Amino acid sequence: MPTEPTALFDTDGRHWVPTALSRGPWDPRHCHGGPVAALLARAVEHADAGAWQVARLSVELTRPVPVGRPLTLDTDLERPGRKVSLVAGVLRDAGTEVARVRALRVRAEAVALPDDANLAVDPPMAPVSAGRVERVTFSAGDGTAFHRDACEHRFAAGSWSDPGPVEVWVRLEVPVIDGEAPSGVQRVAAAADFGNGVSGSLPFEHYLYINPDLTVHLLRPPVGEWVGMRTGSYYGPVGSGLAESALFDEHGRIGRSCQSLFVDAR
Repeated sequence: MPTEPTALFDTDGRHWVPTALSRGPWDPRHCHGGPVAALLARAVEHADAGAWQVARLSVELTRPVPVGRPLTLDTDLERPGRKVSLVAGVLRDAGTEVARVRALRVRAEAVALPDDANLAVDPPMAPVSAGRVERVTFSAGDGTAFHRDACEHRFAAGSWSDPGPVEVWVRLEVPVIDGEAPSGVQRVAAAADFGNGVSGSLPFEHYLYINPDLTVHLLRPPVGEWVGMRTGSYYGPVGSGLAESALFDEHGRIGRSCQSLFVDAR
């Protein structure tokens, strides 16, 4: 009898196999974007040695990423540097590209700033403890899925079931791979891909609103297990849209994420 998965991916060091915990809501054969983004973020962080801060992480989901198939992941240091560098990575299924990442990194070094450096301050999110726990139930299949079984959601404003903008705390409950605690950047990548789903204004049973990309900008390293999102979705008249999120940890603002949307009737 098969054992239940305990991580988003199984690996033998050369291949990465998405488990059922990576499954998405649109098609049970395919991954949610969050696990894929988290794995690509991990690849960026392991690309080379050195003290780097990921300032921008851009993920493109070029094809559906299949659950249960062995994938390969290659990275390339596109622009070496002492202060700024670029890393790229490509995830492949049997030689066919299914996702790619490009990350801009800046050297991680303490810089003294004046007390009034941050004048554009966001209103803080309500604390995690004040959030309302909601376990999502919708899915394209009846089995295990990332959004239902691998994450906890606590809503400070809005709800899975109510259309429109939300404020929500997200915690990844399983590791990306067994035996390794997810980094802050991996947690943010996994959570930020929920933006279009948690803030959708279109009925799930009648419309698709899939994000073929995810871009995250970070102003500092994320701290802790929880990622806060103040999120809204916007739709245009030609089958496209945008979801954007202000990102927080429990200490305050950490960045912003955006997703392009493909919108269509089911």
